[in-house]
Amino acid sequence: MRNETIDPKIVEEFLSFTRNVAEAPKLVPAPDEISLESTPYDIAYEEDKMRLLHFRPTVQSQTKVPFLISYAIINRYHILDIQQEKSWVRKLLDSGIDVYMIDWGNPSNIDKYLDFDDYVNTYMENCVDFVRKESDVKNVSLQGYCTGGTIATIYAALHPEKVRNLVVTAPVIDGWKDTTVVSNMAKHIDVDKLVESIGNMPPEFMYYCFSILKPFEQGLEKYYKFFKNIHDKNFVDSFLRVEKWLSETPPIPGELFKQWIKDIYQDNLLIQNKMFVGGRQIDLQKITMPIFIQIAVGDHLVSPECSMPLYYAVASQDKTLRIYPTGHVGMIASSYSQKQILPELCQWIKER
Repeated sequence: MRNETIDPKIVEEFLSFTRNVAEAPKLVPAPDEISLESTPYDIAYEEDKMRLLHFRPTVQSQTKVPFLISYAIINRYHILDIQQEKSWVRKLLDSGIDVYMIDWGNPSNIDKYLDFDDYVNTYMENCVDFVRKESDVKNVSLQGYCTGGTIATIYAALHPEKVRNLVVTAPVIDGWKDTTVVSNMAKHIDVDKLVESIGNMPPEFMYYCFSILKPFEQGLEKYYKFFKNIHDKNFVDSFLRVEKWLSETPPIPGELFKQWIKDIYQDNLLIQNKMFVGGRQIDLQKITMPIFIQIAVGDHLVSPECSMPLYYAVASQDKTLRIYPTGHVGMIASSYSQKQILPELCQWIKER
């Protein structure tokens, strides 16, 4: 019979891990003790559940053209300002850019009939007009992130005279070329029955979608890393902020969700210039302003193949496509974002 021994390092690591689990309640703050607010702002405009945030400048010299961010309809805007040292908003402000952001809010049952027309031609249109008037400018620089990038793209196609520059970060554009789990699932949903049965898409549905994207990484591995690093205050703070951000996912208006699944993923109308919003056809050739498209190689929510076709679909002469070795969230809330992605974007904005 062989004399088998257990590696002492394994035993030591196991004991250390179990001690960390036991000590966690003493070291980790409660969710209500965690604040996701980082950079001061004023509520410049409100309409229904939507708010327009105007971030206070951090430097005296600012660009003349204001920069309006359209956040995604999934989760809340906090990920763009989740920590001072990783804040997308703060970096823009420190570069002298006048930053506004649309917070879509938390839709309730009364909002289940809101659709693309409401988001594009009412909420975003009113925000753009407010910023134009307040800043005394003809047009604004517009950025959209993820599904907010799709909304920004549609807006720019319908109202090109009001958009000076367009920045789209991981936009959902060509649904048929999206190879993610979310896309594959969306293509097989009977969305009419789904929305008829439950109305708005609840946060639980979105949690399920996120969990099946990377089941091991989003499950066991994530919490293993957390307990292993329980004494690293910076790691714990970052982890808890992201977890709280994920837990505050709002519902998606039923009608908007229905249009999204049908027009973007199932019928793929946007990239074919066959999509209609508010009775008007979306022609991507109407986008002639300078455009900056940001894509992440490791994006598990919006695959690069889904975003890249926009570069070839628009009529802009001044267009830039950048592909970064990071993921969906890493592109806008990471050290890499601060060192590489944002400096490029800030320089691009200032040159236009």
